Amino acid sequence: MSALCRVQSLSSTVVGCTRKRLDLGIQYYLAALYHSKDGAYGHNPWCQDNTSSRSTNGSVSSNAQTYSNAELDNRIQHAQVVQFVEAYRTHGHKTAHLDPLNLMKEKFVPELDASQYGLHESDNTVVNLEGIFHGTEAKELKVSELILELKETYSGTIGAEFQHVETQEERVWFSREFEARNKISVSPEDKVSIAKLLLKCQAFDHFVATKFATVKRYGGEGGESMMACFDEILRKCTHHGVENVVMCMPHRGRLNFMTCLLNYPPVIMFRKMKGLSELPPGAQGIGDVLSHLYTSLDLAYEEKKVHVSLIPNPSHLEANNPVAAGKARSKLQTAQSGHYSSNRGAKPGDKVLCLQVHGDASFTGQGVVAETFCFADAPHFSTGGTIHIIVNNQVGFTTEAERGRSSSYCSDIAKMNGYPVIHVNADFPEEVKKAATIAMEYRDKFRKDVVIDLVCFRRWGHNEIDEPAFTQPLMYNVINNRPSIPDLYAKQIVSAGLCEESDLSEVVQQFNVYLSEHLEKVPSHENKPFHLQDQWSSFVQAGNSITTWDTGVSVDLLKFIGSKSVTVPDDMKIHPTLQRGHVDKRLKSLIEGKDIDWATAEALAMGSLLCQGFDVRISGQDVGRGTFSHRHCMLVDQETDHIYIPLNNISESQMAFLEVANSALSEEGVLGFEYGFSIDKPNALVIWEAQFGDFFNAAQTIIDTYVTSGELKWLLQSGLVMALPNGMDGAGPEHSSCRIERFLQQCDSKEDKVDGDNVNIQIVNPTTSAQYFHLLRRQMVRNFRKPLVVAGPKTLLRLPAAASTLADMAPGTHFHPVLPDNSGVSPSEITRLVFCSGKHYYTLAGEREKRAAKHVIFIRLESLCPFPTAELQTVLEQYPNARDFIWSQEEHRNMGAWSFVNPRFKNLVGCELKYAGREVLGTPAVGIGALHKQEIDTLMNDTFA
Repeated sequence: MSALCRVQSLSSTVVGCTRKRLDLGIQYYLAALYHSKDGAYGHNPWCQDNTSSRSTNGSVSSNAQTYSNAELDNRIQHAQVVQFVEAYRTHGHKTAHLDPLNLMKEKFVPELDASQYGLHESDNTVVNLEGIFHGTEAKELKVSELILELKETYSGTIGAEFQHVETQEERVWFSREFEARNKISVSPEDKVSIAKLLLKCQAFDHFVATKFATVKRYGGEGGESMMACFDEILRKCTHHGVENVVMCMPHRGRLNFMTCLLNYPPVIMFRKMKGLSELPPGAQGIGDVLSHLYTSLDLAYEEKKVHVSLIPNPSHLEANNPVAAGKARSKLQTAQSGHYSSNRGAKPGDKVLCLQVHGDASFTGQGVVAETFCFADAPHFSTGGTIHIIVNNQVGFTTEAERGRSSSYCSDIAKMNGYPVIHVNADFPEEVKKAATIAMEYRDKFRKDVVIDLVCFRRWGHNEIDEPAFTQPLMYNVINNRPSIPDLYAKQIVSAGLCEESDLSEVVQQFNVYLSEHLEKVPSHENKPFHLQDQWSSFVQAGNSITTWDTGVSVDLLKFIGSKSVTVPDDMKIHPTLQRGHVDKRLKSLIEGKDIDWATAEALAMGSLLCQGFDVRISGQDVGRGTFSHRHCMLVDQETDHIYIPLNNISESQMAFLEVANSALSEEGVLGFEYGFSIDKPNALVIWEAQFGDFFNAAQTIIDTYVTSGELKWLLQSGLVMALPNGMDGAGPEHSSCRIERFLQQCDSKEDKVDGDNVNIQIVNPTTSAQYFHLLRRQMVRNFRKPLVVAGPKTLLRLPAAASTLADMAPGTHFHPVLPDNSGVSPSEITRLVFCSGKHYYTLAGEREKRAAKHVIFIRLESLCPFPTAELQTVLEQYPNARDFIWSQEEHRNMGAWSFVNPRFKNLVGCELKYAGREVLGTPAVGIGALHKQEIDTLMNDTFA
């Protein structure tokens, strides 16, 4: 151990940090929530929502009491009133006037029948409301007056569902705030401001409709009140200490919102509408459609600023939900707030708000919504409460609500986690503003999600050149014969004497002049760079050549990090099997400097990056232990169940940390979350590991619309690593292949031109632990970011032949796109070159030894994209007598890399390949052991024949 002891003095200088280690000492009873006496980086058990515990029943006295008849009557009446008020709190929303089109059928709700509680609408009996109802300052009301108050409060133009929320404190708070909402001030100035904002939004849609009649703009007509909701939430952020708002939003009303509230230059939109680029000159990208534009800026409210990031959205509605949540989580880490804070007064979501806007049909129908809700409050994923706004058109494309869902409301999925819902009629902007205020206050107090269901309508069809009357004739007959929401509200405030009609007309006129001026600028306007700003300012877009980066690390430092990766407190009892097979084995390999297995190499890569100031985050199902019980970066005390992460204890002055996020059983949601995290934090290594390689299937939408295309569409770089366990090991149709062919199909590598670093994604199939070490480090040390798909190992995790030495990771070493076969045979004796990729090499090497086929040599393609043309050409030059050139793979012919490599070998390397492998099949693998063995025998005969 002397070699390890000698490098103890390196820790202070190597870490080179100024931030003291987080003080995570907490009370034991709170620690039990996370099974850790010290907490875990990214989840501090004392940083909770500060609400009371779950509701409990009050105690019941065992002493019987007697009452007079009068006292008994009063108590009965009191109980009846309480039941009646509770009935409205629970069911009042069912009879609320929520539909601005008045198409909803009136419902009879027996629970709201006063007679069921011994009360009657004509009853003039005075009842005491103290502590029961908070909608009036009067302590007593007649029964008839109480009924009217309850109807106005819970069955008016706004309704609420909150009786399903988890704690009594939340329910009591919500009832008080909702019933007292009339106390929320909407001053005359606020009302005029709302009217002007709505009229500006309407003017924008009218302007674009006139100037670009055939453009699909997905305007906000019929849902303009959403702008009052957005404006109130953003304004309230400055009151609650929120410094960053991360938003996602579908296409409806998006351009309007960006122009009228986020100050996005209309000239860029108008250029796009004319078919010109939204990207700055010189940027490498192809852009996206008009309704996917995004922006980031500071907004000022009452001399306070809040930064708003509206992330780009794909056409796959709701896929942006987890992406926004992940980006919000990243900002929490950057701000060292919430669960990343050392302040004991911290609460989840301090300084950062995630605001998500949804469509009614997609919110109900898209599974990613449920996935995102599933981990909304989970450790390492919580953002301290998201505010959801559903722009409820009451129709999805052409499908009406009753055919688009099985629930009463489009918002009902929010009840899965017990989140409150506020329904509001969009015809009443002031009630919309109040709904936003209540939502913000609830989120600020309880740090949980809350939903606003904004019931509105869609003035046109799915887009402006669609004819909605084909499928909704009655609905659109009503829509076509009613005034707009902005016009209705403007008329209302003018009639109330709050402003003159000319004042509002002037606002519209000035805004039209502003839009016209921007339209005139289109021919001469040059877009300014909006990418690679702020935390990305030191980065560049990748070039068209392949660069090599020295990713080696001092051997002494690697030994130090390695020893720290298995060092635990003296009083911690780890499992004896792990002590022998994980801790002792790792220490032995470090001392000897060899037999560095996959998990050790990964720990060395992560630990060295931590020492350089890069945070590391790894998420997925069971990543703390690893699906194949190999990683164990999160150790568990066998006596107390407490967890411990050794790599977060490299040094007392550690500045960067490893966040181990064992995730929900989710792929699309969690991968989207990690992508969102990665696009905001370039100096964090973000890894998503699938439990099995083919599990990415469930996240295909995120891969298609974000991971592989994000930089091309929006100039957003991501260094996300996708680790996908892969290997044809007889596991059957599932859990065998990571479908590497799908990623190869999605990359933009060229068949007839040499690749550069500027491919959209990197796809690798490494065969040694050192190669994996260098890949992880390369993700961070380069001055650009690219997503990395790793066809990860299963059998190689412990295969001695796949282990490396510390010398393979020393300074001056790097990742090799192609690995030669050091068989010891003279190159002149080689007549057959077999090219392969991944762990298949070891199977082939074993078969060569059995057959004594010394004339055959195997060349491993560690990198598939970018395709290593130069390295392969060099290999061919070394074997002048080679006559047979084979591509051998373990996957079936219609899968794997064959279709990808074949034309590139022919066009770029100058080599005609023959195929050796399994024949075509409709599934990734067979499910019968005998067939699996037969396929292997055939494959080997083809390779060596």
